[in-house]
Amino acid sequence: MNSLEFSFAGQRLRALGSGALWWPEQDLLCVSDLHLGKSERVVRRGGPALPPYDNRETLARLATDLEYTAAGTVICLGDSFDDLDASLSLTDDERLQISTLQAGRLWIWIEGNHDPGPVELGGTHLSEWSCDSLVFRHITQSHDRGEVSGHYHPKARILVKGRSITRPAFLLDSDRMILPAYGTYTGGLRSSEKILSEIMAPDAKAILTGPQPLIVPMPR
Repeated sequence: MNSLEFSFAGQRLRALGSGALWWPEQDLLCVSDLHLGKSERVVRRGGPALPPYDNRETLARLATDLEYTAAGTVICLGDSFDDLDASLSLTDDERLQISTLQAGRLWIWIEGNHDPGPVELGGTHLSEWSCDSLVFRHITQSHDRGEVSGHYHPKARILVKGRSITRPAFLLDSDRMILPAYGTYTGGLRSSEKILSEIMAPDAKAILTGPQPLIVPMPR
């Protein structure tokens, strides 16, 4: 599996092409914004029907990353479900798949702005979690060095040989990192948008996801 190694807050980390963050030293895999149940929520609220395969695809991708890393700790960095009722729409097979992925692992659900309260899916629910020099939370608070967050679904656009390429992206500077959305159908916010340009330092980098992760100056 392709990945890109980089240093952040004194730690050696890897950005996986899937959008997951791998911390080998701590045996930890972090994913953000799974938004499980999005297709069901869209239909429930009167929107257009989307192919109902988002949960299956998202969980299959996570299973692949866990097989590759054999991570003992998993952090789901908030907005793991698309709204308060989304966890109730999971099928028995999907619940079983989540339970299988959790087996033998420390599994931490970080609270997000879309998330339900405690759900019957195992794991631990926390507002944030710290390990060594890193702190994991859903939305950046811009005051902790080593902060890892999600929420904004960042993506970046670059030109390669005259072609425009846009991919979900990790954004990072010396103090904070924002992970891309991991879930299917999640969309994204361009790194050039004002809010991301204001959050990230002028020398921030973007790591584009995909078959070969690529690090570039954050497009503004």
